[in-house]
Amino acid sequence: MFISTIIPTIGRPSLARAVNSVLQQKFEQEACEVIVVNDSGRNLPVEDWQNHHNVQIVSTNCHNRSIARNTGAAIATGRYLHFLDDDDWILPGAFDSFWQATQNSSAAWIHGAFSMVDNDGKKIVDIFPDESGNCLINLISWEWLPLQASIVEAKAFFRVGGFAMLNALKGGFEDIHLTRQIACHADFMNIPVLVASIRSGDNGSTTNYANMFNQNRESREQTLDMPGVLWRLIDSARTNPQRKGYWHGRAVYYYLGSAERNLRAEKRFFTALSRGAGAVISLIAAGKYIFTSDFWQGITKPHYPRVWLAIIESGKTLFHNTEWVSS
Repeated sequence: MFISTIIPTIGRPSLARAVNSVLQQKFEQEACEVIVVNDSGRNLPVEDWQNHHNVQIVSTNCHNRSIARNTGAAIATGRYLHFLDDDDWILPGAFDSFWQATQNSSAAWIHGAFSMVDNDGKKIVDIFPDESGNCLINLISWEWLPLQASIVEAKAFFRVGGFAMLNALKGGFEDIHLTRQIACHADFMNIPVLVASIRSGDNGSTTNYANMFNQNRESREQTLDMPGVLWRLIDSARTNPQRKGYWHGRAVYYYLGSAERNLRAEKRFFTALSRGAGAVISLIAAGKYIFTSDFWQGITKPHYPRVWLAIIESGKTLFHNTEWVSS
């Protein structure tokens, strides 16, 4: 089995579109399957896709999307897992593009480009991520590689224990947290092809966007606790194909910020000391780059993720009652 697509659902009418976008892939190289995880607490409306021989339906009865996704992954048989939300859809030819990429790569996470669309399905902007190899520093900095436009090697997914429970991240961010956890030990690959359409914004979303900055910080703290992450982060800055000085500066920034927060707010003195040591080591590892303006921009300026910049440029308001702050 090549890909298992797992679709957690709360019973939205758009579910049929999501499932059919997978079933209509004209992909013949290997077998694929769709696992719909019904977390709505009620029976799904009867629809034709439920009779397809490649579709399984299981229920988790109002737990949450992390449990639903992990449940689907537990029964999946594909070498790669693909997580699609019930209000998004995969584009024609996506599985062919993913399959071709796997023939020449050992990356654990393969991602393509995606279209952000509004509630009516109208395109807002196309996003072409370029993260590849060891991209941990990019992901720590809140760059987003959406699940819907990615496939992840099943063994890499289970190595990190799957999706974190929502309460472990104070409300969400489990998708971004998963990318960070996997990037701590595995490489990524990007394909410059549009593979998914993703409904964007907080209108009707199950994500708590109002608390997303706290969720981001909690995820980053947990990632910095991972064994070997300091050296992985430094290597990510060193091997980044663009603006190495900037990313070295970001590594120092995150360790300094974590040290200050753990000392002042959390009163975790030994953790603060460890983070301070990480900042010093990151500074030394930056070497010649400390004499560049990019390095000091990385330390002193907030990082604006690619998606946020695209939203601003599009002139759309997708997130209400939320102001951007330094992360």
